[in-house]
Amino acid sequence: MSLSESSSAAIKSALPKAAQGNAGRSWGDRLAGWPWRRIFSAVVGISIALTMLVLGGWYFTAGFGLLVYLGLGEYFALVQAKGAVPAVKTVTIACLAIVAASAWMPSVADAIVPIASTLVCFYLLFMPKMASIADLSSSVMGLFYCGYLPSYWVRLRVGAGLALDDGAVARLPLNGFWPESWNPAAWPEALTVTILAFCCIWAADIGAYIMGKWVGKTRLSDISPKKTVEGSLAGTLGSALVGTLGAAYCHWPLWFITGPLLGLLVGVSSLLGDLIESLMKRDAGVKDSGNLIPGHGGILDRADSYIFTAPLVYYFTTLLLPFVSQLH
Repeated sequence: MSLSESSSAAIKSALPKAAQGNAGRSWGDRLAGWPWRRIFSAVVGISIALTMLVLGGWYFTAGFGLLVYLGLGEYFALVQAKGAVPAVKTVTIACLAIVAASAWMPSVADAIVPIASTLVCFYLLFMPKMASIADLSSSVMGLFYCGYLPSYWVRLRVGAGLALDDGAVARLPLNGFWPESWNPAAWPEALTVTILAFCCIWAADIGAYIMGKWVGKTRLSDISPKKTVEGSLAGTLGSALVGTLGAAYCHWPLWFITGPLLGLLVGVSSLLGDLIESLMKRDAGVKDSGNLIPGHGGILDRADSYIFTAPLVYYFTTLLLPFVSQLH
């Protein structure tokens, strides 16, 4: 082998696999290999999500309720694949009631959870066929996982029960909002905080995906073999960076502490949500929770990062930030 050939081989071996695969290919071939259907679905989904976020009010609540309904259908399909018979109708009605109550009076949403859990137990007790532990636990889990936890996004964005209420600046029917200026400094705090939290989640997902593909070598967990320690750390750091920049822009108290803290909370909890959903799919023996979104799978496949994040962001904003502000 000549010196130039050996140098070329050494350089190629040092490149990541993705770069090696692109070596010698034209730009047309490289672009043709991109997952365009997946990219298009992501662009459409982000556009719809941002529109819902900006509108707020009952527009956001109704759209979010639809996502909860679709996600429940996928969740029930997973647990039914394991032989469980959950109280589908009762849990679905309760979850939608929780979402609606979160926009109107969060204390009512808190009350619905134990009341609905009791009704679920009564329903399963008096079924013609004797219910099992799996039937009871999957029903209550569905209420908590698909209804109660995600409903905190409605509490945060719509602002009921917060000092972030949009009502004073509502410019559309049904308590909707549309900005007169596209300067985020002029937006309601509920909107800026929710968008910041979503951006942290997106940063965590994108950072984990890119760095996992680029330098990921150490498997994070057997639950999700494609996830790597390197990718997860990069995603969490990316979320912390976005949180820091957002906190500085919003002039949070001690932004150099509260911003990274929010980003770390979001990064870790979004990863937890991803792994929990992967665990359920693995146990049910399916690759995706559904096929509603081309190139992405189902609603739960895209929304898993948001489930455990919601209450953490809500209480961070409504409890921790005011406390830090008083100290500062």
